[in-house]
Formats: sequence, C-alpha cells, structure tokens
Amino acid sequence: MDARLPVRAFFTDRVGGVSAKPFDRLNLAEHVGDDSVAVVANRAVVAERAGGNVVFMRPQHGTKVAVLGTEYLEGRDPPEADVLLTTVPGLALATLAADCVPLLIHDGLSGAVAAVHIGRAGLRVGVVDAAVAALVDIRGGWHHPGKITASIGPAICGRCYEVSTELRECVAKHHPVAASTTSWGRPALDLPLAVAERLAQLGVSSIVRHRSCTFEDSSLFSYRRDRVTGRQAGVVMCEGLP
Repeated sequence: MDARLPVRAFFTDRVGGVSAKPFDRLNLAEHVGDDSVAVVANRAVVAERAGGNVVFMRPQHGTKVAVLGTEYLEGRDPPEADVLLTTVPGLALATLAADCVPLLIHDGLSGAVAAVHIGRAGLRVGVVDAAVAALVDIRGGWHHPGKITASIGPAICGRCYEVSTELRECVAKHHPVAASTTSWGRPALDLPLAVAERLAQLGVSSIVRHRSCTFEDSSLFSYRRDRVTGRQAGVVMCEGLP
C-alpha cells in the first residue's frame, strides 16, 4: 500500500511472505512466536521492495526517539524506541503494528524521514509531539512547515477499539477527539483520528490517512481480533536532498 509520501514509502499487509498460520504470511515481527527463519525471509522481501537496508523498530509504547546514523547501513540492531529518525540516504525505517497506528513522516527541507509507533499509551504521553520535535530539531526550526508530509497507516478504528470507560476518559483528557463508541455501543478510542488532529495542531498541513481498519480487514494483522498473530509494517526510505 503506497504511503503517498514524496519518497519511497509503503505499508505492508499479510500478502507475500512465507510464515505459516497463525502468522501467515508476511509477518515481520521477531517477538510474536513465529519461526525466525520465516521472519528473516519476510524481512528480505520488504528490503527488496524498499530498495535498501531496513531497520525494524522495537517499540516500547513510550516517547523515546532514536536518531540512526550510517552505522545502521551495515545491519546494526536498532535501539528500543517508538520513533526512528534518520537523514542517511539509502537507509529505510520500519515501524511494526497490529492495531496500533503506524506513522511515516518525510521532511523535504532536511531530507529526514521518521517511522513512529503509536498506541494508546504513546499517544497519551506525547509520542506524536516527540517525533515532530525531533524533526524540527534536525531541520533547525519550524520554517517552511509545508515541506513536512505525514502518512497514517492502517490501524484499528474507533468503531472497533473497545476500551473501558476509565481508559477512554484518560486518553480523551489529552486528546478529546479520541473518545469514540464501538459499533456495538461500548466505549472506544479512535487513535488514527487523534493522531491526525495532533499532527495538524502541531502545524503539519500535509497529512495522508489510510482508513483500512486492522480489526475489520482480514488482509491485515490484528492483535485484538486474533491475539496470536503477526505484525505488518510502515516503511519509509531516506533519499536525502535533491
């Protein structure tokens, strides 16, 4: 699925890999119980599509930012973080998710790209702000904000993401638009909508939103739906400056 950014960027689904059930087929996560040989093969498929080395995130549901240098072109293991950022041409970043929000960002001013993992905890404590702040730091200020483009990938929607009333209120205290109700009448959270609104509040005017719901779409991995399952990815390649 094309992320519609000015650089090579895409979101994966379950199609095209070699993993057996329940991880079928293009599972890209090492930590879910899938065969490690299959995961390596699946990641090779994604690297070929990306056209370079891909660093796969190890998310922690927080706000930690990791800026990756040229050493990661050689396949170095990534640090634990929920935001990966680089200005190294030829280096691609991947965020993993199976209901959480995968966010990809490109800055045409600095050439930087970022991959962000956003769950309800990360949203609440400010991971969107942390990602944008790191990009602003690299570009040296908020001038020409129109050059920043963000793409929000498939995630569980507000019709399907049931939570307790207390949890909905906790997140909505910081992001009121996140408060939602499921199609069966229970309290819910709309994380993709909240991410889009927060990006806009921070000054990002070019936002692409992919509205496929991981819970509803069987071609996507969903932890809420299946529990034991794989992870898809959002991938963005750094191409440097023209």
